[in-house]
Amino acid sequence: MECAFRSIFNVLECPDVRLKRPAWFKQPSSMTVFFILLGSYFLVTGGVIYDVIVEPPSIGSTTDHMGRSKPVAFMQWRINGQYIMEGLASSFLFTMGAVGFIILDKTNIGLMPKLNRIIMISIGSACILISFFTLRIFMKIKMPSYMN
Repeated sequence: MECAFRSIFNVLECPDVRLKRPAWFKQPSSMTVFFILLGSYFLVTGGVIYDVIVEPPSIGSTTDHMGRSKPVAFMQWRINGQYIMEGLASSFLFTMGAVGFIILDKTNIGLMPKLNRIIMISIGSACILISFFTLRIFMKIKMPSYMN
């Protein structure tokens, strides 16, 4: 295989192209890239692609035993369907859990004072635990007989 490529590149010669980067184009800071990625994570986990294709309502409605209509935020018994508000709420909690793991990762910086380390561990753990248990409640609302 190498002989074939060597013979091709002996015949062909790569052109000497000098490309300059535009002067207005600067490398973005690491925090800019982080927030762009975090925002795209929020949108993707919120089901924006599903929302654009299917166009579900923002919230649903159901009738109670008296015949009155009341709003609902979760599309029950449909694991592959969602209302827009349900997706945004779940996406917020997914992002909160991810930020909790990022905060826990930042506690490993070498010269951090002990109080700051304890506060960051507490905040990161709280973010993870709150998002985990709230998402379990959301799943219990969505599929009542799922986690029994």
